[in-house]
Amino acid sequence: MKIRRLTIADHRELIKLWERAKLPIKARGRDSRTHIARELRCNPDFFIGAFDGALLAGAIIASHDGRKGWLNRIAVDPDYRGRGIAKLLTTAGERALRRHGIRIFGLLIHVRNRASLSLARRMGYVEHDDIAYLTKRDGEHI
Repeated sequence: MKIRRLTIADHRELIKLWERAKLPIKARGRDSRTHIARELRCNPDFFIGAFDGALLAGAIIASHDGRKGWLNRIAVDPDYRGRGIAKLLTTAGERALRRHGIRIFGLLIHVRNRASLSLARRMGYVEHDDIAYLTKRDGEHI
């Protein structure tokens, strides 16, 4: 498994991976080629993929607000799950954020995703049951 930064040339494969992993996709919004290209120009270190030959088997997107980093959209192809790829990607995301001076990392995981919750706990992430997650969107495609 080779871990490397993604480029805009990987966009189509990234979308295919998210489809295989059953992640929601905002194809006309935040996940469009145009939007991803803009994010890549601003933060090229934060889009990371795990490749088995030419196949994108897993990916993660990191982000930060200047003080706290976030590991987002962690996806592993269903045929590759259970091989440690999510852990490799999470570690790579943390490493990328550390290079940018970030020392606090956050994850948002659906409560029904027991495998991801278990992995996060094993990696030292602490669950906070006293925090509510809320969002407000300027459109349905965002």
